[in-house]
Amino acid sequence: MLSNLSSIELVWLFLGAMGIGISKSGFPGVSMFHVVVYASVFGAKESTGVLLPMLVVGDFFAIKVFGRKADWGQVRRLLPPTLAGIVVGWLLMGILDETIFKRLVGVIILTLTGVQVLRMWKPGWFDKIPHSYAFALSLGFLAGLTTMLANAAGPVVALYLIAISLPKWELIGTAAWLFLVLNVLKLPLSYDLGLITGTSLLIGALMSIAIPIGIFVGRWLVSRVSQKLFNGILLAFTAIAALRLIELF
Repeated sequence: MLSNLSSIELVWLFLGAMGIGISKSGFPGVSMFHVVVYASVFGAKESTGVLLPMLVVGDFFAIKVFGRKADWGQVRRLLPPTLAGIVVGWLLMGILDETIFKRLVGVIILTLTGVQVLRMWKPGWFDKIPHSYAFALSLGFLAGLTTMLANAAGPVVALYLIAISLPKWELIGTAAWLFLVLNVLKLPLSYDLGLITGTSLLIGALMSIAIPIGIFVGRWLVSRVSQKLFNGILLAFTAIAALRLIELF
């Protein structure tokens, strides 16, 4: 797998790994960038096995930098429905073929892109959502489903944490701890599906050197750059790439 990669593909993979770090530092809209890049290079299903150990690396760096600000009450509230979503996603991965899986991932990413755009356009709309367990249950389940199928639950979790008006740094710390727990639990499931192999681990290890770079770039950006503008640019490119996965053009 590694010897078949072109120089351009290696550059994109490196940038995708940087995107993991940036997304872990408070830019959830960027979390779909590495999903699209790795799915384009390795295929929708196989890319999840390459990405998952890299995401765990990113989670550990995020914990080190942001973890002291976590809201543990929200972590405990989201964990049960999210774990249920992971189990359902794991079962689906065992029965879906590559074409269906690729299109499903594209639809998920496009839907999450739409959610992000709506969040940017009408941020006040989410303030009206009641702080109910039903809301946490539905978004937690969706987060588990999307994290298992496509490693793309960042925008879903961010949507929930923003809706409950969690401050910026607490949001980042809470998401960091939540995803560390979820991604570690997903490791044996992905291995059982044959998605984590020696080759995928080698590629992930090589590309993971870009993750801490992304973490500190993201930390700098969170304090100095308009997140609305930054996410808007990334969302536009992500939507185009998602349409490609669905094979609409």
